[in-house]
Amino acid sequence: MRYFLELAYDGTDYHGWQTQPNARTVQEILDKCLATILQQTIETVGSGRTDTGVHAAQQFVHFELAQALPEVDSLYYRLNRLLPADISAIKLYPVGPEAHARFDAVARTYEYRITQLKNPFLQRYAHYLNRPVNIKLLNEAAAQLLNFEDFTTFSKVKGDTLHYRCQMHAAYWEETENGLRFTIRANRFLRGMVRLIVGTLLDVGTGKISPTDFINILTAQDRRRASGAAPAAGLFLTQVTYPKDFFSEQKEKFMQDKTSALL
Repeated sequence: MRYFLELAYDGTDYHGWQTQPNARTVQEILDKCLATILQQTIETVGSGRTDTGVHAAQQFVHFELAQALPEVDSLYYRLNRLLPADISAIKLYPVGPEAHARFDAVARTYEYRITQLKNPFLQRYAHYLNRPVNIKLLNEAAAQLLNFEDFTTFSKVKGDTLHYRCQMHAAYWEETENGLRFTIRANRFLRGMVRLIVGTLLDVGTGKISPTDFINILTAQDRRRASGAAPAAGLFLTQVTYPKDFFSEQKEKFMQDKTSALL
């Protein structure tokens, strides 16, 4: 039986989402806690990876069990008691046997948060920038992202990525009370992509390069042309989007699968 789990986490003290040798990750902690409660090996599959220090206001994973849970609410309660304070289980969804947290997602939304007021209580969750920024230039350059599909410039080219094409749905900057917020939405993102985009856009906003330079950097498809990556602390995965009525339809498939298992 397959389940989706919605969760949130503060990524400050983790080496990203994905389990890796000799490093503390969110997935590793989650899998161990689930295994302890359910008394079986659990291997979760995430909707996507977040890098070291990056946060998630919404992340989805799926995992499989040999039998259906007798009480979904009981698992949710016990899991939150066992998880560390910086990881929170939000909701558990029964789904059909083919549902996939990563491949069924149609979009991911990230936010990058900047504070222009030095605040010790925001240092884990926003990038402090003490220079004036031209938001008009930021949005002029960010709008160009919607005209491209190949984001080789903003990728780690030597990774295991098969291609560098992404369908961009939105990219814009807004002023907040004490700073700025960048929102970007696409069907998929490459490793380190958002932080590289933000770092290069900030060079536009602070006058180091022009919007035209940004277009030239993007079309060059050369990682060496991009600016340095923005710090991880300001980046949040804020939404993972699935097709309309996805969870209600998957619940029906789950019940059908559960009935078949009992026959």
